[in-house]
Amino acid sequence: MSILVGKHTRLITQGITGSQGIFHTEMALKYGTNVVGGITPGKGGTTVLDGRVPVFNSVVESVRATGANASMIYVPPLYAADAIMEAADAGIEVIACITEGIPILDMVRVKYFLSKRPSSKLIGPNCPGIITPGECKMGIMPAYIHKRGRIGIVSRSGTLTYEAVNQLSLRGLGQSTVVGIGGDPVNGLTHLDVIKRFAADEETLAIVMIGEIGGSNEEKAAQWIGENMRHKPVVGFIAGATAPPGKRMGHAGAIVSGNSGSASSKIEAMQSAGVRVAHTIVEIGRLMEEFLLDVDLLDACKEGTR
Repeated sequence: MSILVGKHTRLITQGITGSQGIFHTEMALKYGTNVVGGITPGKGGTTVLDGRVPVFNSVVESVRATGANASMIYVPPLYAADAIMEAADAGIEVIACITEGIPILDMVRVKYFLSKRPSSKLIGPNCPGIITPGECKMGIMPAYIHKRGRIGIVSRSGTLTYEAVNQLSLRGLGQSTVVGIGGDPVNGLTHLDVIKRFAADEETLAIVMIGEIGGSNEEKAAQWIGENMRHKPVVGFIAGATAPPGKRMGHAGAIVSGNSGSASSKIEAMQSAGVRVAHTIVEIGRLMEEFLLDVDLLDACKEGTR
């Protein structure tokens, strides 16, 4: 099985007639994702991509017509929060918001709105999306580096996600599902939310967790791993170790205040939980291979890759 998305996913694209929406919808279709429609208000009743994808005026209209249960959002920042809430209000179960630059106050409203609709899970915003290799691609990730397998990945950084995926794939270690949760200070699913799903997934035998300075979500995830999940190897990496306190580095959420959210505090928490921490991004693949060999899971993970 996979987590969150897979062959059962019926995907729509919000903002489908924009340049990013149409491009990444086409890439999803080429990958084999079951794309059932798109949303652009005022263009309902038309089609895109040579008639393969119908366009609807609203999410609720698309759900009624197609049974859509997932959405990826390429709506501009000032309107993206409303797009997220529209999807949740229509009953969409998995929402991947790729848009970056959404105002923080808008995301606070979204967070409250989603708290009243727990069946809808938000990935992002400002994220690469989610992919279950060989089944469903929702987002901007380069599909060709992913291989179907037994290792789950959760990450705040898009580019570091791709690097980790490529390292694993080159070593014959495929992925069950890869989730890019984004690095904004107010977002949807956290490391812990995703790791709990990987822990319950029989197909996922090991996990890569990539974090950044800022916030405390990695520490919370590490604590849960140490208390509840010693049966699955976890390799971690924290970006931003050299960032000075108070300096914003990259993602809006990557800000250190004193020792809170620092790389050292996150690394210490992960190591205390039994996570093997890579000190540079290029070590992730090697560390995972060594960890799997130590716990006699390497063959099982390589056999599951395709």
